Amino acid sequence: MKIRQERVEKALSERLPQVGDLGSANLIEAMRYSTLNGGKRLRALLVYAAGEALDIDLDRLDAPASAVEMIHAYSLVHDDMPIMDDDDLRRGRPTCHKAYDDATALLVGDALQTLAFESLCDDILSPAQQCKMVKVLAQRSGALGMAGGQAIDLESVGQSLDLAALQGMHELKTAALIRASVRLGALAYADVDEITLTKLDSFAHSIGLAFQVQDDVLDVVSSTETLGKTQGADVALNKPTYPALLGLEAAQQKATDLIDHALAQLADLPYNTQTLTALAQFVVQRSH
Repeated sequence: MKIRQERVEKALSERLPQVGDLGSANLIEAMRYSTLNGGKRLRALLVYAAGEALDIDLDRLDAPASAVEMIHAYSLVHDDMPIMDDDDLRRGRPTCHKAYDDATALLVGDALQTLAFESLCDDILSPAQQCKMVKVLAQRSGALGMAGGQAIDLESVGQSLDLAALQGMHELKTAALIRASVRLGALAYADVDEITLTKLDSFAHSIGLAFQVQDDVLDVVSSTETLGKTQGADVALNKPTYPALLGLEAAQQKATDLIDHALAQLADLPYNTQTLTALAQFVVQRSH
């Protein structure tokens, strides 16, 4: 994980604009502040792991790994703003709108989103691969993906959701971008077959939901210092969560069941899926 985290950090730094380039120095500085601030880099790790399982050279995976991290970073910047979740901390540091201001944070998100798609236009990838990757990332981050899930999340504050509605929201809000990550890695292999894509997508769908369940659990059992963001924020905002709906122990068991289902999808794939397996297990073993 550490080696791949360092790799994507370098790839991101190279693709982000530098202070001193044409444009607003304040905006560029804020983009780098919000993106190059560590984190698990799970989505990028999944791009690398899916690609490596298909024996893809890492150089072909840097662009999609960077792109999905830029989309994720933009979503966090916007999510933290006062008009959404109004959080002061992200990864143990002041959130973008706190370190800069609301207008800058809004523009940081806009600029990171467009830069993500520019990143996919990498000459190492064929035009056909670029087109498929752009479409996948756009679909999974838009109104029928992450952004749509965020909208439902905001609309659901103070509401009572049943399990199906809660899962439907998180299939968009969280799982969609994780599914995109795995597919982007697989699409770096020009001859990937539909059966493999379907199996990998089912794997990613399950770990995406498990990631959200574990996030909800950690919001209850962890601390602000460990999380790097405000503990108990979901409860304070009266958001529907898995522990609130199922109880803490049942939510923890649901996360474990989802990972078991994910690993079953890898069982008969004729590839080295060891890293994908390890990342799936990490999703429910993590403490932040």
